[in-house]
Amino acid sequence: MTGENAFPQAPSSWVVRWAPLVGPGRPVLDVAAGGGRHCALMLAKGHSVTAIDRDTTALRERFSGQELPIRIVQADLENGRPWPLPGETFGAVIVTNYLYRPLFPDLLAALEPAGVLIYETFMAGNERYGRPANPDFLLRDGELLEVARSGGLSVVACEAGPVEEPRPAMIQRIAARRK
Repeated sequence: MTGENAFPQAPSSWVVRWAPLVGPGRPVLDVAAGGGRHCALMLAKGHSVTAIDRDTTALRERFSGQELPIRIVQADLENGRPWPLPGETFGAVIVTNYLYRPLFPDLLAALEPAGVLIYETFMAGNERYGRPANPDFLLRDGELLEVARSGGLSVVACEAGPVEEPRPAMIQRIAARRK
C-alpha cells in the first residue's frame, strides 16, 4: 500500500501534548516522517517543516500542490550514509516509531538553543506484542533519558511502559529541551 493510507493518520498524542514547547515559528525536523502526520500538525501550528524519510512517496502525495513551508528530503539515514543536513538546526526534532542509534548525535546536534526533542518509539518488552521484536529496534530501559542527559538536554517529561493506543505496545517517550 502506498500513500498516506499506509500510515497512521492521527498524530501521536505524545507529540500533540509537547508540541507547544516549540518556540513560535521555529523550524521543525520530522525524522522518518512516514505519511507526514506530524508534519501536518506542526505546519498547522505555524512552523516550517523539514521532513526526512527513505521513501518520500507518501509525503509527496500528501503535500503535493499545496503552498506550505515544507521541505521533503529523501535520504537513507542508515547504511553508513552521511547526515543529510549538516550544520542545520531546528526548534524541534520529532521522531516516532523509528530507532537507529547512530543518529542520536546528529539529532542532538540539530537542536538549536532552547530546541525541543520529542521522541517516542518502541522499547524492550514490545516483542510480546509483536513487531518490532528485534532488540536493534527496541530501546533499552531508560535509554532515551540517558541520551537526553548525555546530550545536555533538560528533561521535561519521560515515560516508559505499556500503551493500548493506537495499538498495544511497549513505548518509551521523552520531551527534552536544549538548555
